[in-house]
Amino acid sequence: MRILIAPDSYKDALPAREAAAAIAGGLRRALPEAELIECPMGDGGEGTLDALLAATGAERRTADVHDALGRQATAAWGWHVETRTAYVELAEASGLQALTTEQRTALHSTTRGVGELILAALDAGAERLLLTLGGSATNDGGAGMLEALGARLRDAEGCALPAGGAALAALQRLDLSELDPRLARLQVEAAVDVDNPLLGPRGASAVFGPQKGASEADVERLDAALAHFADCAADVLGEDHRDLPGAGAAGGMGFAARAFLNAELRPGIELVMQQANFEQHLHDAALVITGEGQLDGQSLSGKTPIGISRAARRHGVPVIVLAGRLGDGWQAAYDEGVTAAFALADRLMTLDEALPRCAELLGDRAEGIARLFLAARRSSGDSSAN
Repeated sequence: MRILIAPDSYKDALPAREAAAAIAGGLRRALPEAELIECPMGDGGEGTLDALLAATGAERRTADVHDALGRQATAAWGWHVETRTAYVELAEASGLQALTTEQRTALHSTTRGVGELILAALDAGAERLLLTLGGSATNDGGAGMLEALGARLRDAEGCALPAGGAALAALQRLDLSELDPRLARLQVEAAVDVDNPLLGPRGASAVFGPQKGASEADVERLDAALAHFADCAADVLGEDHRDLPGAGAAGGMGFAARAFLNAELRPGIELVMQQANFEQHLHDAALVITGEGQLDGQSLSGKTPIGISRAARRHGVPVIVLAGRLGDGWQAAYDEGVTAAFALADRLMTLDEALPRCAELLGDRAEGIARLFLAARRSSGDSSAN
């Protein structure tokens, strides 16, 4: 019996690799003879780099960058020398996880560090870039990234704009003449885990700004600033990408990736599954177990469990989701190929109590599922059940 274990990370608790190991441990208690394939996943957010490195065998490298607040930091990226492919995770340089709640400032945070990671990839000789967009602390439309890559953003006095999305309201001149020429030869794919446009009630500022420290007034200010930035970009480029699904990802980095890097925006989970040869792993699988911190109605926009379930459904393989929490509308996952979904908690507990027990709870749920799955196969007369 082959079981494919393909979870995403459980935010603030376990990275995907450790989550997969915990699930495998629980399964072995009930199914010691089963073939277990651990395949940690990611959909573009925090931890996707680790999933890509595990899937491809790429080398982990580091670079000195500026974080979302402009502080000196060290960020990891991946390098696959045989294919000249670089893997850059936005959250490594400009991620929300590096900031305390008090430090979050959607008005002034920057993606400059992402551009610095791309420069490191170009210096290594990258011909292809897989850029994962998710888990950002930023709302600057990729302006910081552009400046790191050589673009100049100037106000009416010809001065460089301060960092952050709010400053884009004063943009008068967007000069791309000194953009790094190596970008023209770089094939870019951007992994997104949402399908939001850049602007409006479903845009980057309105939907994601509040979790990055934006007040209601800040959201209006940021949305107007990004709209002005999109106007300036359209004037320079001759095309407008503000309504592109995924343009609002990572505070508008989806917009910047498409507009200025000519990136193809794709659901992050699809890109990771492709890199991991996930479809091949599904052959002869009896069961798939996936999961992440929360399963809800929003998961259908491109989160890992749904991408996994859609692929498994094409092969007729049942899928179990182990979620830290089942949120509003999670039942819609049944229509996307999910066979069953379970929350991890074994009793009423606070988040602070649950987080350190995540590995234990994953193992326990996995063991229970394995025992039920084994009983079902035996009752059906499946001689291969073991």
